[in-house]
Amino acid sequence: MRGTPRTRRIPRPALGVLIGVTALFTAGTLATPAGAAPESGPSTAGVHSVPASAQQQARDFWTPERMRSAVPLDLLDADARSTDAAPRAGRPATVAPTAPTAGTADVGPAAFPNGGGAWTGGGAVVNTAGRVFFTYQGRTASCSGNAVTSANKSTVITAGHCVKLEGAWHTDWVFVPGYHDGQAPHGRWTATKTLSTPQWTASEDINYDVGAAVVAPLDGQRLTDVVGGQGLAFNTGYNLRMYAFGFPAAAPYDGQKFIYCSGTTNRDFLLSNDHGMGCDMTGGSSGGPWFTQFNEATGTGLQSSVNSFKYNFLPNRMYGPYFGADAQNLYQAAQSS
Repeated sequence: MRGTPRTRRIPRPALGVLIGVTALFTAGTLATPAGAAPESGPSTAGVHSVPASAQQQARDFWTPERMRSAVPLDLLDADARSTDAAPRAGRPATVAPTAPTAGTADVGPAAFPNGGGAWTGGGAVVNTAGRVFFTYQGRTASCSGNAVTSANKSTVITAGHCVKLEGAWHTDWVFVPGYHDGQAPHGRWTATKTLSTPQWTASEDINYDVGAAVVAPLDGQRLTDVVGGQGLAFNTGYNLRMYAFGFPAAAPYDGQKFIYCSGTTNRDFLLSNDHGMGCDMTGGSSGGPWFTQFNEATGTGLQSSVNSFKYNFLPNRMYGPYFGADAQNLYQAAQSS
């Protein structure tokens, strides 16, 4: 069947169809021995460093008007980027959230399952998740991302295509947690480094469409000291209850609302080894977090994937990469920077 199904392009942040999660934990310290240690094997992450002058330029560049007008990236062509190699497995590992609850969510019994709707509650996720903005091929573009617990308190997880696409690293890269209507309530955080898995960096393999950024301090503070950090889970298997979040900006969405999907996932049996979930989010949601063991009342969970791609014949189903050993190593490289 390889080579037959094709994906349609959405504004790249949700690429792949979107080009462009977690269990309830109490706030705690980084679980380095249990869940953050890298697995053995080839794992060198691709890294793009951003000079200080470019960081300041990016912060100044992203005005409210530019953020509102940023174009979401198209979706990825799954058949052109698939591979026969499944993500490397490792030992199950978790990292606890360090996010304050920031109020409680109030979404009622319809929260699960849900194919796409506004997240009407509160909780930590409304602060840790945000929009990602960057310049791609000379145009302003957007994705989604999420702040996670990390040793450097400055790590954002997103999709690989939200940091590098078609052989080039994106520029003017900023993360805006809690974004709404052109506003940056917690500031615009500029990347000092963007990173991706070695497989995405080398060949843009959709099984490894995971990216990260290390952001500079803002006004003397580090990212997760301001917005908190979600937890992470690696090597957790398939067929899980998961919640996905993002800022879809392609029709019928406009990028101004925080949208979520939820449901029991399955393993893609076509061109990837990704998780699949019923979800109608569109371009711009790429890179938004997927959580396992997500607690609606506190808005905290364990991030276990990101919005990555859709097949054009399955417009209401989203796919996200499996967080295996290479995603774990990418996280380790980012939080150690």
